[in-house]
Amino acid sequence: MPLDEKKYQRLKFDWPAERVLRITISRPERLNALDKIGHREITYIWPEIDSDPRINAVILTGEGKAFSAGGDFEMIEDMLDDHKALLTVWKEARDLVYNIINCNKPIVSAITGPAVGAGLVAALLSDISITTKKAKIVDGHTRLGVAGGDHAAIIWPLLCGMAKSKYYLLTCESLDGEEAERIGLVSKCVGEDELQGEALRVATNLAKGAQGAIRFTKIALNNWLRMAGPSFDASTAYEMLGFAGPDAREGVASHREKRQPVFDPDCPV
Repeated sequence: MPLDEKKYQRLKFDWPAERVLRITISRPERLNALDKIGHREITYIWPEIDSDPRINAVILTGEGKAFSAGGDFEMIEDMLDDHKALLTVWKEARDLVYNIINCNKPIVSAITGPAVGAGLVAALLSDISITTKKAKIVDGHTRLGVAGGDHAAIIWPLLCGMAKSKYYLLTCESLDGEEAERIGLVSKCVGEDELQGEALRVATNLAKGAQGAIRFTKIALNNWLRMAGPSFDASTAYEMLGFAGPDAREGVASHREKRQPVFDPDCPV
C-alpha cells in the first residue's frame, strides 16, 4: 500500500531521488519537538514505509537548525497526571523502536543541531546515521528523573560499548557530532554544508542496490537488536515507573524554571 502523505501533520515528505523518500520532522518553531501528534506519527509511519513498493530507501531529517528537541513538556506533563496518557506513550515508545527495527527498507538519518528524545531514537536506530559537527546529541532521561528507556538499552552498548554508554546515559552529558563519530555512536560526521548531499548520496546508492541483498542484510544485523529486546522492554517499563514518582515532577519543573533539579537523595532501589 502506498504511503498516505496527506494524513501526516508533523512530517513533511519529498522525493529527492528515484525511490528515495525524505521525511522531514517539521515543527521548526519548537526545534522540531514532538508533541502527541508528532510522537504518534514518527512511531507508526515505518510499517507504511515497509509496505510501500515505491520506496527503496529513506532519509530522515529535521527542518531548520535542529533534528528534534525531543518530546514537548505538555505531553510529559500529561503523562504525570493521566495514567492512560502514560500507557499510550509507553506503547508508542516501544512500538517506535520495534517498528524501525522491523522496517526492512534502509534508513539514513541526517542530524544537525539538537537530537533528543524520540527524535534521537529514530536517528540512532537508523541504519546509517550522519551528523554534522554542530549536532548536539543528548539522552536526558536521568536529568528528567526517569530511567534511560526509549532506545538506550537496546542499541547504545552495541554502538559505543558499555563504558561510554553508562557515562553518557547516567550523566546526561551531550556529545557533538565529532565525538559521536569517534566513539562509534554514529556512522559519519560531515560539514554542515555537506549533510544533506551526503545523506542523499548514501540513500541513492542504497536505492539503486540489490534490494533483496540489502534488506536481508539489515534483517540479519537487526537480530542483534532483537536479542536485546528483553533489556529494552525492561528499560521502558522502568522509565514509565519513574514518571509515577516525585523525581519526574521535579525534573519537569526544573526544566520549566531553568534551574538545576533537587532530587530526593534517598531511594530504596
